[in-house]
This record gives sequence, structure tokens and C-alpha cells, in this order.
Amino acid sequence: MLKEVERWLSTRSWSVTDRPLHKIMAAKRATGQTVSVVLPALNEEATVGEIVAIIRHDLMQQVPLVDEIVVVDSGSTDRTSEVAAAAGARVVHRDEILPRVPTLPGKGEVLWRSLLVTTGDIVCFVDADLKEFSSDFVSGIVGPLLTDPGVDLVKAMYDRPLGAAAGQGGRVTELMARPLLNMHWPQLAGFVQPLGGEYAARRSLLEQLPFPVGYGVELGMLIDALHLVGLDALAQVDVGVRKHRHQDGQALGRMSAAIYRTAQLRLARGHLVRPVLTQFERGEQGFEPRTHSVDVEERPPMVEIAEYVRRKAA
Repeated sequence: MLKEVERWLSTRSWSVTDRPLHKIMAAKRATGQTVSVVLPALNEEATVGEIVAIIRHDLMQQVPLVDEIVVVDSGSTDRTSEVAAAAGARVVHRDEILPRVPTLPGKGEVLWRSLLVTTGDIVCFVDADLKEFSSDFVSGIVGPLLTDPGVDLVKAMYDRPLGAAAGQGGRVTELMARPLLNMHWPQLAGFVQPLGGEYAARRSLLEQLPFPVGYGVELGMLIDALHLVGLDALAQVDVGVRKHRHQDGQALGRMSAAIYRTAQLRLARGHLVRPVLTQFERGEQGFEPRTHSVDVEERPPMVEIAEYVRRKAA
């Protein structure tokens, strides 16, 4: 491992217990910074309500760490919006944000648009499919941003069980993202969960980053942040165990293709010869091909969007 990474692991990798909540709150009062929590959600009625309720109870009612919770619904066909609103979140539909720009499917699209409907100096992203959720996921990754002005982005790290098998989750991380980072961006080799959906960052950084619209958003953000602010402005915090709904192998294949494309664009800023992925399913006539497009779009830094600039100036 690079000496720089070893040093980074000793100075920028923490546990949630390293910053008690009272110290985080003291730093928030001293700096006057505000915190927004964003949950991107698509058909997550089974879990989104509990996540919102826990954040509201622990980090808004017991202590005023979080200033707003926004659930951005990306087209749910279940009761995600109703459940999230009943639990106390402000719910905004993806298509209502920046309507002059037609929406594209994908998680990154939702995260990018969320910058236009949140106000926090610090923006914390949390996936809406988490089970047995703890508010440590939020306070743990927000804490370093409030207490250390030299930190700009913090990712959560955790164990990811796959069913009863400990540590076997994160298959795309181990098979695709980690090899790519170690070979091409070895400074980022110390991140335990580079693709994890729980991370927080200063708005001043997020608004300068392009956002891949799909599954590549976490990898792209990490690489771009490294180039923009440097390794020492990035950190990670151990928040325990992450349990969530796992996807099937073919969905993971599509995710891997999108992540590879995100990496390839950052290596060469070029174009894939064939930005599609063909997979196979057994049908009545044997194996049948199913071809899916790979995410091909990225949204520009939000500071280039006129509506955002006008809002900041207001």
C-alpha cells in the first residue's frame, strides 16, 4: 500500500465513537453551519418511513443537528412519498426540480437535482432501503465536516452482510470498483466502501462536481473530489453494520458496466465503442439476449446551472 494511503488511514479514518454527539453539536453552534439530509427514493415504502422517523427523533427533536430532511422521489409507483411525508420528511418529486431539463433515470440524477431543493451548508446522502437504521449513519459522517474545516467529503464505512454471510455484501465494490481504484487511483485504495450510498460533503464541493446520472455517481464523485480538493480533504467513518435490500446478479452486472464507464471516462475523457451491455436469460427457446444501455450521461457542476446561481445570489 502507498505510504500516503497508510498515513491517510491513520489520520482520516475514524469511528463514530471518536466524536460524541455533544462535541458535534458544539461545533455546529460555533460554526453556524446547517445540515441537510437527502434520501433518494424509488419504491422504498417498506423502509423510508423508519429512516426518516429515526433521523427526526434523534437528530432534530432530541438534538438539533439536522436542519432538514428531504426525500426526492424518482418516480415511485408505491406509497414511498406518502410514507416519507407522514414520517416528517419534505418530499419532492424528481420531475418537479429544474423542469426545463428533462429528467433521466438514475440515482445520480436525483442527487444532482437535490442540490436545488436543499439549503444546508453540509449535504448528507442516505440510501432509502436501509434496514435496522441508526442515526449514527448521519451523525458519524457529518461530524468530521463540522469539527474539522480541512475535511470536505466523508464516506461511511461498515460491514455489509449478505444474508447470514458476514462481509459478503458489496460484490460490485470488490469485483469492479476496488480493482479499478487500486490500479488507476491508488490514493483512494484506503476507502473501505467507495460505492457506499451514505456520505456527506460540503455544498461548496458538491456544486463544483459533475454527477454521473446513474450507478457511477459514487465512484465519479470520489475520483473528481480527489482531483479537486486532494486526499486529505477526504475521510471515512466506521458506523457499524449496513443492512439493505440486495440486487440480483444481472442488476449487479449493469451496475458494474456503468461504474466501468464512469472510470473509463475519467481515465481518457473518451467514449466507449459500445456503451451497451448484453446479458442472457433462459426463455422457452433457450438463452435469450437482453441488451441494456449503459449510463451515458453526466450532469454538469451545479454552479453552471443558471437557476442554482440565481438562488445562491438571492
